Amino acid sequence: MIPSSTALYDVIEGTWPPARIWSEGPWTLREGAGGGKRVSAATANGPVTDADIAQAETAMQGIGQRSLFMIREGDEALDALLAARGYDRIDEVVLYVAPIESLTDLPVPRVTCFTLWEPLAIMTEIWAKGGIDPARLAVMDRAQVKTGILTRWNEKPAGVAFAAVHDGVVMVHAVEVLEHQRKLGVAQWMMRAAAIWGGKQRARHIAVVCVAENKPANALYTKLGFIRVGTYHYRQSPE
Repeated sequence: MIPSSTALYDVIEGTWPPARIWSEGPWTLREGAGGGKRVSAATANGPVTDADIAQAETAMQGIGQRSLFMIREGDEALDALLAARGYDRIDEVVLYVAPIESLTDLPVPRVTCFTLWEPLAIMTEIWAKGGIDPARLAVMDRAQVKTGILTRWNEKPAGVAFAAVHDGVVMVHAVEVLEHQRKLGVAQWMMRAAAIWGGKQRARHIAVVCVAENKPANALYTKLGFIRVGTYHYRQSPE
């Protein structure tokens, strides 16, 4: 059975973990330590009121974070409350998943993809070009079952990705391909390498999240047979 969007929310948490996570009232709160929106956003555990939003704002501001909420499927009432408070809607993200065998049917060409952790210097350099800084590398390091993927093409470094396994799903994050190596199939081989590695960790599915505005990446995942199972977006305080 294909995992639901609700199941994938848990996979995201397990494969891209915040520095700290705790519950307060109707909220799950996260301390991101500079690791980006996904590890910093608050999420609702059920119905909330306007007063509850003030509680979450106080908690986030108390650790020096901007007020930020992840709006998942079923959070329409929260979305409306935040919109009324002047929160900006940003970054719609699409959740994709596929059976792992759908990406393990072709062998990865020799000396194309290498799975390893800790990252090599060239991997951190490629990630840095895509804006993935040490704080996001620290997010990767917090995952339990994980690997980096280094790809070579035309005998030169081409791209990197990060993969981790949670609850039978290998999720791929931080896919970066060097500009001069794009449109050559590099990302496809990285996803297949992640599936092969995930299968060795007994994962049954492979998943990825992608900003809706990234049309080439969304097209690639659709071409590879990924199924769109849901979306989420953020509401961010204008201050």
